[in-house]
Amino acid sequence: MAGPPEHFVVFGRKIPRTPLTWLKISDSMTLLRMQKRTIRPGRPAGVTTYESAPALAFGQAVRAARLAQGIAQDEFAGLAGIARSHMGKIERGEHMPTLALILKISLALKISSAELMKATERNLYLQGDA
Repeated sequence: MAGPPEHFVVFGRKIPRTPLTWLKISDSMTLLRMQKRTIRPGRPAGVTTYESAPALAFGQAVRAARLAQGIAQDEFAGLAGIARSHMGKIERGEHMPTLALILKISLALKISSAELMKATERNLYLQGDA
């Protein structure tokens, strides 16, 4: 038993099987193909800028808090559920973490994310004076 066709033929053109909808344009009906947008990890499409100062200030705040607690980077990365190499990039200011990562990091440090942000702001202020 054969399954549904892989395409439709509309006005002599093959259209792949996807969700379809009709759009009324004046007195005629036009068949439109609806496509789902794919979700990709990382920066939103079109974003090309990277602000290194906030990333560096956050990384310095994380490293200072981690060292104050005497935790090695690989152990800390495991506690936070982040790859050690990724944690290194965050601490060096090479990566700006998402809100979800910031929350994971603050939980692993056993401090509030607000305290971590306050330390980040202090570091930014100090960078501005340098």
